[in-house]
Amino acid sequence: MSAAPLRIGLAGLGTVGIGVVKIVQDHADLIARRTGRSVVITAVSARDRAKNRDADLSAYAWESDPIALARRDDVDVFIEVMGGHDGPAKRATETAIAAGKDVVSANKALLAHHGQALALAAESAGRVIRFEAAVAGGIPVIKALTEGLAGNQIKRVMGVMNGSCNYILTRMQNEGLTYAEVFDAAQQLGYLEADPNLDVGGIDAGHKLALLASIAFGTKVSFDAVELEGIGKVSIDDIRLAADMGYRIKLLGVAQMTGRGLEQRMTPCLVPADSPLGQLQGGTNMVVLEGDSVGQIVLRGPGAGTGPTASAVMADVLDIARGTRLSTFGQPASTLADPVAAISTTPASYYMRMTLLDKPGALAKIATCLGEAGVSIDQMRQYGHEGTLAPVLIVTHKATRADIDHAMGRFDATGVMAEAPVAIRIEEV
Repeated sequence: MSAAPLRIGLAGLGTVGIGVVKIVQDHADLIARRTGRSVVITAVSARDRAKNRDADLSAYAWESDPIALARRDDVDVFIEVMGGHDGPAKRATETAIAAGKDVVSANKALLAHHGQALALAAESAGRVIRFEAAVAGGIPVIKALTEGLAGNQIKRVMGVMNGSCNYILTRMQNEGLTYAEVFDAAQQLGYLEADPNLDVGGIDAGHKLALLASIAFGTKVSFDAVELEGIGKVSIDDIRLAADMGYRIKLLGVAQMTGRGLEQRMTPCLVPADSPLGQLQGGTNMVVLEGDSVGQIVLRGPGAGTGPTASAVMADVLDIARGTRLSTFGQPASTLADPVAAISTTPASYYMRMTLLDKPGALAKIATCLGEAGVSIDQMRQYGHEGTLAPVLIVTHKATRADIDHAMGRFDATGVMAEAPVAIRIEEV
């Protein structure tokens, strides 16, 4: 083996960083056979050197400052698995690029906020930034878009990209528990970020969607344009009633280019219970890619965890070791278009749940409001009740969200609404 070793500087020794260490140590021969050269860790960085990390780090130089690590002469590839969209992660990544290093990152927030600037800097310096691990854990979705589907015009990107949210929603579904009950359990099990809103508020998944949309549609990353709605308002009643109609509720990301611009939304949606997305359980992720030539591709797998995420990091490292060099977002950053952000106007069916006062003509008044807003009813169910309140479920024919909102804005004037209605988009998959 004549090629010089590829030397890694690893910033971050949490679960992912230690996963990378173990792959490099356990699969050294395998990696060398597959790349034609050895891959070695020369130096590492983390905040607490004394912490027990269940790994032998004695052979590696230690830097308490990741920026110093990024400058080291014995580092060819800087791996950043610290997290955070500003601060040390950003400064160290910029330093690594300026020092002539290639970068492998698992940091979705950093790239969602600063990806364009970092990509321009890297490409100007003849360096690469790879970030397979930043989106959907062990699922090779970045490679699928940039390589396997590179000859396709992508029509739509869709998926469940936050395992914590899917865990909460499927436990509500399977065990009949409330959102609050499952949220507390997920927090106790350590399934949620220190700031849980990053998960349940859809922010984490929104970062991932923005990165995929950039690759899929050749646009600059535009996380600020992602429509975000978390799962905190999804009730056990919605879970049960959706199931009764043959649907499941998922926090679903959808990105598509329309005549009005780029639609990006990360919101709760209903999907058919018998669809691949509807059957997705627990913390698993799923990404659906639709291309004009290939049709629909479904990728399913673990979206987080030590092994899966470290696996994705090492896939990027092995590509660099082989000499595979791609533009950060699948084409030169200087050619990425400024996206025109479009609030979703793509028509869809909607699930609507409401509680009406049990008065004569109540349903007729609601139907009139919908009709006057241009929304027609596909299915309607009124459930058995006692007392003066009547639960009603409506599934509409395809309509725009603006028409749905217009109709709901007229409901109060009917005098038959007992509480605010709920409307959730039904996505075709």
